[in-house]
Amino acid sequence: MPKRKVAALEKVDADLVSLQYKIRRDPKSYAQEFYDQWLAYDAQRQIFISSPSSASSEDNKKFHDLVDLVAHVADLYPDVTAPYFDHLKELLTQHHAVLNPDLREKVVGSLSLLRRKDVIDSTSLLTTLFPILISTPSKSLRSLLYTKIVSDLRESNSKATNHKLNRTIQTVLHNLVTSDRTSTKGMWACRITRELWRRQIWTDARPCDVMKEACLSDNEKVVVGGVRFFLGGDKEREEMEDDSSDEEIDIKKVKHQGTINKKTKKRQKAMEKAMEKIKKQERKKHAPHPLNFSALHLIHDPQGFAEQLFQKHLQNTKCKFSLDNKLLVLQLVTRLVGLHKLTIISLYPWFTKYLTPKQPSVTSFLASLAQATHNHVPPDAIEPLVVKIANEFVSEASAAEVASAGINSIREVALRQPLCMSETLLQDLVMYQKSKDKGVVMAAKGLQSLYREVYPELLQKKFRGKEATMGLKSGEVKRLKFGEEQVESGIEGIELLEKYKEEQKLKKLAEKGEDADGDAKMKDDDDDEDGFNSDEWEVASNDSDSSTGWINVEHSDDEDEGPAAKKQRRDSSTAPDLISDEAMAAAAEANRISKLAMTTILTPADLAKLAELRREAQLDKMTGTVSKRRQELIAKHIEDGVTADDIELPAQIGKKSTKEERVAMAKDGKPAREEHKSTQAIRKSKKEAEGKSSTNKEKARKKNFLMTVGKARAKHKRSLVDTKKRLTAHIARSKSGGRRRNGM
Repeated sequence: MPKRKVAALEKVDADLVSLQYKIRRDPKSYAQEFYDQWLAYDAQRQIFISSPSSASSEDNKKFHDLVDLVAHVADLYPDVTAPYFDHLKELLTQHHAVLNPDLREKVVGSLSLLRRKDVIDSTSLLTTLFPILISTPSKSLRSLLYTKIVSDLRESNSKATNHKLNRTIQTVLHNLVTSDRTSTKGMWACRITRELWRRQIWTDARPCDVMKEACLSDNEKVVVGGVRFFLGGDKEREEMEDDSSDEEIDIKKVKHQGTINKKTKKRQKAMEKAMEKIKKQERKKHAPHPLNFSALHLIHDPQGFAEQLFQKHLQNTKCKFSLDNKLLVLQLVTRLVGLHKLTIISLYPWFTKYLTPKQPSVTSFLASLAQATHNHVPPDAIEPLVVKIANEFVSEASAAEVASAGINSIREVALRQPLCMSETLLQDLVMYQKSKDKGVVMAAKGLQSLYREVYPELLQKKFRGKEATMGLKSGEVKRLKFGEEQVESGIEGIELLEKYKEEQKLKKLAEKGEDADGDAKMKDDDDDEDGFNSDEWEVASNDSDSSTGWINVEHSDDEDEGPAAKKQRRDSSTAPDLISDEAMAAAAEANRISKLAMTTILTPADLAKLAELRREAQLDKMTGTVSKRRQELIAKHIEDGVTADDIELPAQIGKKSTKEERVAMAKDGKPAREEHKSTQAIRKSKKEAEGKSSTNKEKARKKNFLMTVGKARAKHKRSLVDTKKRLTAHIARSKSGGRRRNGM
């Protein structure tokens, strides 16, 4: 292009920019000038629409500037610019494929600007951009439209949730996925829904319904997008929330920077922006925490959804998904089965052909099997799979990694359904704790520890341990039957609060010198004065009653074992009494606790103390001071799924790490260094990154030599008397806190 034309275009552009500023300052005075530019815009638009593909670069640039001018001042002249939105919509909808990229981007930006100025509403903008998003072949335009759509939805829900707009867009996305299940257009519905879910703009069940339909699509990419949403969307949301909470501003640093730097309008605006962000963070801290339910909990009819997924993408032989994508679908199905305790009997025989060491990604299949197991699954459906894992993975000829993975996967399955194990198989697996490999030993001991807690009767006596043996004898450890649930009624931890209150009451009475009845001291004084103790008399009377009359003695046939028989006879005779006493004590305790829960109103202080006692009890369980962890073991991994790393963990621990792995582990958690630096250099760079200043000595080292040579010469010419005066003054200033008297 000739230089004269370029200069003319630049002059026109500058004139339009200055006119825009003038119109913004005084719209009434420049109404005629704007109307002239509007006529020029309308004429240029008609010429452009007639042949958009043959327009020259000069026409594109001129039309670009006119569109920009009208968009910035459209809110000031609503009567004149009423058809402006329809013009842009028609231009973008019909000619987006042949428009110049810069002009096309300017049209999209002008539509967004009209929305920010409230000239149009969000529904008009989104219904204009969304059809182009799913139909245009341009990658850059798709990226731009996606960004504008997500930004507008975020802005519309920033102050308050816009339910009407959300329902409209969610309906559009739902129809997009269900209208053509073989098309890849549903990918955009997955991307938009996942992004808004991650930013906690959409948190209800409707986006989950959209992604549920995406999982049931026929297109592999759409299915993978929907499955990844359910498997990782909640984790992404939590990570984003943690990242946003970490970005905190130091208010002292901001104020300090404002005092030492030169005061300009730019710095003042930055200061105000930082203070506003601090206030926003404070409001967010004191705001109530939102109830963000997991996407897996918000699914409507999880039983039907899991069955459809399994039958359509896994059980169907016509499905040609890759192995990795099939594993993703399997993980979603098994997570649903384990989380909601669903029953899909045909799922377990399907696992049979994949449970071999030669199967690629076999640990993922083992983890999925563990996820799909819960206490409502019939043991007959799982026992063949456990036997197959033991036969295929656990043997003397198997590698250590294979055997440890097999035993650990059996443990994860038995953790959820202990009844799937036979006594013979359990004894064989427990004996592998004598193996030479550390990973196999850890896996076998883990299985033994599990059955000590949940089903010690299957173990031999020498493997049960002291606590399990005592629990079996006392009846505390009981094997739950299939389908049986152990439900605890009442307020959780109420017995802890009752015990604490009784201790406090006894402590107060002890301080006053009274017992629990309040008159023990008076009774002791009366007994001392009369020389008569009613308790002793009552014990003596009981002894005399029991000693009167004949005692029937049963003789044993074996007279040599008399003492042992006598001890056994005494234990057998007193056992029913002990059991009845324990039952009565348990019943009395239950009545007392239930009476406290039903007759006492708990104050806020009581509720706070109850929460504290619960935390202490939970800490005792975690540290091992409480041995009854049966429910905790069975309920493990219900909310969190099992991964392949959980199955491979014993093998990884037992394997000797290489030098590279040890170096990587040593560097983990430490700041990365591009080059070796001294400790002083690291501290210096850290101070500079934090915005802290250097000391006066450090500044003096960086001064130019010619700036310091005069002072050095003056010091060299001082007399001894002058030097003494200066040193004395320096000592006096140091004692008083320096020139600024900081010590005073």
